[in-house]
Order: sequence, then C-alpha cells, then structure tokens
Amino acid sequence: MANTKIVVLHLKEIIYTVLFAGLGILLIILLVIMFVSKNNDKSDSTTDARYIPGVYTSTFVLNDTSLNLEVIVDRDHINSVRIVNIDDAITTMFPLVEPTLEKIADQLYNGTDIKDVEISNDSKYTENYLVNAIKSTLAKAEPSSNVQ
Repeated sequence: MANTKIVVLHLKEIIYTVLFAGLGILLIILLVIMFVSKNNDKSDSTTDARYIPGVYTSTFVLNDTSLNLEVIVDRDHINSVRIVNIDDAITTMFPLVEPTLEKIADQLYNGTDIKDVEISNDSKYTENYLVNAIKSTLAKAEPSSNVQ
C-alpha cells in the first residue's frame, strides 16, 4: 500500500512567505545599487577637483598671539589668503608679515602651486612660516582629506 502524504498549506502563509521573500530580494538589490553608485560618484568627484570649495582656517602663533589664517578656495583655484585677526601690535613687531603674505597670495592667485612658491632672501623665514601655515590650511581643503 502506498503511503500518501497530505500537506495542508494555508493560502495566508503562502502569501506572507512570497511577500517577505520579495521584499528581502528588493532590499538586497537596493543596497547593492546604493553602494555601487556611491563609490562611482566619489571617485569621479575626487579626480576632477583639486580642492573642496569653501573657507578654511588654521591658527598659528606669533609672539604669544594666535592668528587665524583664512584661505578661500573653489574647485581648482585659491581665491583668497588673509590673516583674519591681525592687530597693530603684531604689525609693529613683525612688519614683514602683511607684505610677505600679499606676495605669497599674489603667486597663489596666479596659479602657482604652494610647493612652487618662490621665496626671496629678504624675508625667507617669514615666508617659510607663512607658506607652512598655508599648506596646513590647504591640507584641509584637499578632497582626499577627511579632516574638516
């Protein structure tokens, strides 16, 4: 005699199983699409841009006074370099700071890379100090940098 097995399936259980399986597959597909397109967009934007556009600041110290250096950049150009909170005491004690920063800024505005800035012998220590401050500020603006 043959053993006949009868399986009783409720239609409600079948519908729920198919529904949850479909939602699971849909969720997996959406996650794959999100992460694949996110990686492609990120690689395209970092190869095109030299800087992340914005206003970046860093602090440096002269004669126990903290000064804020502000650098404004767009995607591939430095638009502004200035010391924000410089006062008369600093300009009196360090008269080369402002003219030296203007010379460096003029070179940067003309498209010179920060590594290729010409440093004169007249104020090489001041220029080196300011160039290093500008480099540390521009490091925040680089696309590969995560520090903001």
